[in-house]
Amino acid sequence: MITIRPAIPSDATAMAKLLNEIIKIGGTTAQQTLFDDARMLSHYLAPPNNVACHVALENGSLLGFQALEWSKDDPADPNARPSDWAYIASFVQDGHQGKGIGVKLFTATLAIAKHQNVQAIDATIRADNVPGLAYYAKMGFREDGRKRNVPLRDGTKIDRVQKALYL
Repeated sequence: MITIRPAIPSDATAMAKLLNEIIKIGGTTAQQTLFDDARMLSHYLAPPNNVACHVALENGSLLGFQALEWSKDDPADPNARPSDWAYIASFVQDGHQGKGIGVKLFTATLAIAKHQNVQAIDATIRADNVPGLAYYAKMGFREDGRKRNVPLRDGTKIDRVQKALYL
């Protein structure tokens, strides 16, 4: 049985391991630098603009996590979202996609977002991440922008699709 709960600092190691495996596989995350515990804590578990971070567990094993962080107004960034928006990031262990983990994580995240008066959620996804695009569409997100030709570390340029869910 899959359970969802708020992430705690002691989850950082398992979260980093899960995300590092996804990064090494490639193609489904904009993240390209491996995580250690400290980076996981500062980036997903407890960033300065944290709204929520949840983990999905089955028999004590971490199968996924989802983080939500307030947007920061940035006049220099034409793609920046208003400060009453939040950015979402979702990760499910390879081989466990399509089992409802993401849906359960999003149910918990959405409840917190509404409680915190988030006006909209932005999911910015690599255009070549077909499963990620399908997941967010299933959750009700709609495309409303695109960052063109964002370079990866190796120089490959990939669009980022901006999807939004208005609450």
